Amino acid sequence: MYVVEDILYLCVIILNQQVMSGYINTGNAGFQSFRNSEYVDKSGLISVVNKTLFTEQRFTCVSRCRRFGKSMAAKMLCAYYDQSCNSHSLFSDLAIAQDPLFEKYLNKYPVIYLDITNFISQKESGIADKIDAALLTDISRTYSDIPVEPNERLASYLLRVSEAKHQQFIFIIDEWDAICREYEPGTQEMDLYVDWLRRMFKSGDAIRTFAGVYMTGILPIKKYKTQSALNNFSEYSMVEPRRMSQYFGFTKDEVRMLAQKYDMDFSELEKWYDGYQIGDDLSMFNPNSVMQAIDSGRCRSFWASTGAFDTVADYIQMNYEGLKDDIINMLAGGRCKVNPTKFQNDMSVIHGKDDVFTVLIHLGYLSYNWRKDECWIPNSEVAGEMVNAVESTNWKHVADALQKSEKLLQATLDGDTEAVARGVEAAHDENTSILSYNDENSLACVLSIAYYNAKNDYVMHRELATGKGFADIVLIPRKNVDSPAIILELKVNKDADSAIDQIHRKQYPAKVQEYTNNILLVGINYDRDTKQHSCHIERVP
Repeated sequence: MYVVEDILYLCVIILNQQVMSGYINTGNAGFQSFRNSEYVDKSGLISVVNKTLFTEQRFTCVSRCRRFGKSMAAKMLCAYYDQSCNSHSLFSDLAIAQDPLFEKYLNKYPVIYLDITNFISQKESGIADKIDAALLTDISRTYSDIPVEPNERLASYLLRVSEAKHQQFIFIIDEWDAICREYEPGTQEMDLYVDWLRRMFKSGDAIRTFAGVYMTGILPIKKYKTQSALNNFSEYSMVEPRRMSQYFGFTKDEVRMLAQKYDMDFSELEKWYDGYQIGDDLSMFNPNSVMQAIDSGRCRSFWASTGAFDTVADYIQMNYEGLKDDIINMLAGGRCKVNPTKFQNDMSVIHGKDDVFTVLIHLGYLSYNWRKDECWIPNSEVAGEMVNAVESTNWKHVADALQKSEKLLQATLDGDTEAVARGVEAAHDENTSILSYNDENSLACVLSIAYYNAKNDYVMHRELATGKGFADIVLIPRKNVDSPAIILELKVNKDADSAIDQIHRKQYPAKVQEYTNNILLVGINYDRDTKQHSCHIERVP
């Protein structure tokens, strides 16, 4: 039987549901849909946010790339805090239920939820004023006993409601930066919108109005000169995730569990969707792509649906010194230095190569190591989109080399030394922009591009420690691939036979034999004077 307290609580729920609106007390249906699907528990994020409530750190902005769970996190927080619903059963089996603060904050607050994308479809002017007016109209219906004063703005009204009801709000904004990304450069909409955010959250009244504020989007908060426009916000991003890194994507253990549950090949999921380093978490997967692969039963690229590659093409063909060379180097499996601190968190304000790379990190096209300040292409899915971007640029020679790489691999497997020499020579000639010096390192970069398609069946290693030295390039066949491993040794101004001799002398096959005894040895020499290439191929007996 219900006790009096239970009946009163049900009455409150029913009353709140009757006044449920578009922006306040929207309930838990959004998160319920995620729980009805395959759900990887990321509720620990709530613990992080709970610790900030009613503190100076109550203002939080979390930015991560598309399809990395931004909206899921926002709806999860809505379901947890929203006083208009009972979400206990949604969370009782999740990690957050073990937190000592779980019951303290569960369904205790009026929650304002705002998705900025709902306001930008027409790209009208005066968006900030429209947002303010829409929320003010909607929220004042819920608090009809507190009328709006003439010419009153939302921030002032929320403060009066908070003080009258003796209860502070939770404000959650999804896609906070949609205006910054979608409006044409040079318009005032972004500045007016950021001013609106300042009025809402940076004044002293905001501390009295809000128990907590959580914003999520792709970009960190825009910088003006060297400072964030909202420097009272604690920011977490793909560059600086801090203690939220584990909630940005799927961990290796989480994906391994899903692979086992759905009888998927973990190594394939790893090849396609792993490779992101977020903070000190060295192996993070794209969560949306993993779930789509599991749903479809096979791995392929799902990236095209997350954003057009022509946007990336616009960035990578910008005429900044060294940009093209570094993009080619990363396509070849290399890593490049980047300084992300210069970026103003505005995709329309790009001042150099570092800004281009930082944008691509925030968009998820590059991964980032904060300790070494290095970036790279994380996995096969993104590499494919980068190749699409290159093919849509004026980098014809690079695109041609990538397209010819399948023929070069087949010629290598067939032992056709003449075809291999001519294929490498063509790739070398077509990519002279990256050959600022004619040595084995630059030739290795060219060869990595020339053998690009080998990545479908092989794991490519540059400078692999083998035997008594480092092999220039080693291709190890992937699981279930019935092809020989390939050891490529490169020489300049010597001969291909000396390359093969070095492979034997330094016992390079010894390490590779841990994977397979089926090994091809490929020696390639480049003659600086004649510009000719020669090749020698033999099989390990």
